[in-house]
Amino acid sequence: MMLELLFNAANLFVLPFWALMIFLPNWGMTRRVMQSYLPFVALAGLYVYLFASNLTTTSAQDFASTQLADIARLFSNEAIAATGWVHYLVMDLFVGRWIYWEGQRTGVWTVHSLALCLFAGPMGLLSHLVTSWLWRGKSTETAPSEAATASPDSTQVGSST
Repeated sequence: MMLELLFNAANLFVLPFWALMIFLPNWGMTRRVMQSYLPFVALAGLYVYLFASNLTTTSAQDFASTQLADIARLFSNEAIAATGWVHYLVMDLFVGRWIYWEGQRTGVWTVHSLALCLFAGPMGLLSHLVTSWLWRGKSTETAPSEAATASPDSTQVGSST
């Protein structure tokens, strides 16, 4: 029961951060909230708690294994699966935050990459890297006077203020 509560709370905890980055990227409150490391401290603290409370001799051996069968057995345990999921939540949010700040810094459009990162972190990261690469190619074609006057706020496509 407690494990399920912690799992559900962690899932709900990250949603406001994702919503701010995706739907209100240029809002001052979003910038203030996303400057903080506190969400990561909270999630990492939960991860450490779950990890430490579920570490046994057998699970430690499975964690140290490079064999797929051992890893599969390890994650068949509900508590270990919840621990792994919290790991995904904190790391995906951290990568999403990096994508968000890169978009704010460079003016690269990030909504699609953030949405992908929410559901499949590495795909969102790859999407942002490709988008940034394409955006840089586009910006080298821009006249120097245009590039000098462009700001991240004015070039952020699909953003809200």
